[in-house]
Amino acid sequence: MAKIFQVTARAGMARVVEPVARGLLRAGVSPNAVTVTGTVGVLVGALGFGARGHLVAGALIVTVFALTDLLDGTMARMSGGSTRFGAFLDSSMDRVADSAVFGAVAYWLATEGNHAGVAAALLCLAAGGLVSYVKARAEGLGMTCKVGIAERTERLLIVGVGGLLTGLGVDLALPIALWLLAAVSIFTVGQRIVHVYRQAQQVGHE
Repeated sequence: MAKIFQVTARAGMARVVEPVARGLLRAGVSPNAVTVTGTVGVLVGALGFGARGHLVAGALIVTVFALTDLLDGTMARMSGGSTRFGAFLDSSMDRVADSAVFGAVAYWLATEGNHAGVAAALLCLAAGGLVSYVKARAEGLGMTCKVGIAERTERLLIVGVGGLLTGLGVDLALPIALWLLAAVSIFTVGQRIVHVYRQAQQVGHE
């Protein structure tokens, strides 16, 4: 069900993203420039606003600029496919942005004395890194790893909704979102490890 929702949502977003991507390419903007711009925007939203307690503004800014992750990929496909450096840059900037988001959340929760929330934020940061690492390592070994209920878009959406609701006065929304995200991220790591294990077993028996 989660995968069906994800595919449907991405198909809907594509109808919005594709015209923008075409316009940027016609204007001479490169996918790599969009990647870097998106990361800078996320840093501004997370560190400039979220870390200072401006959760609504921070969540909205991060969400808008996180959407460039769809935009740069669409631009790359339209321009003939992603280059090796483009793929490397995109993955690296994703890790920078994710670290800023969860680092900012952990910092703000620490200033509020919410130690359980800080622990959840740090757990999300570690688990999110593992989700990405397991996939990258598997693909580096020639296997596929496109499984999991908590990919990057879902992770940012969960923490974004939690931050937005907390900014609007629902105090427990962000800590609850973080613990939920930590749980689904750890589950996703397990999913991916099992998926790769099964592939390895199949190769071993061929």
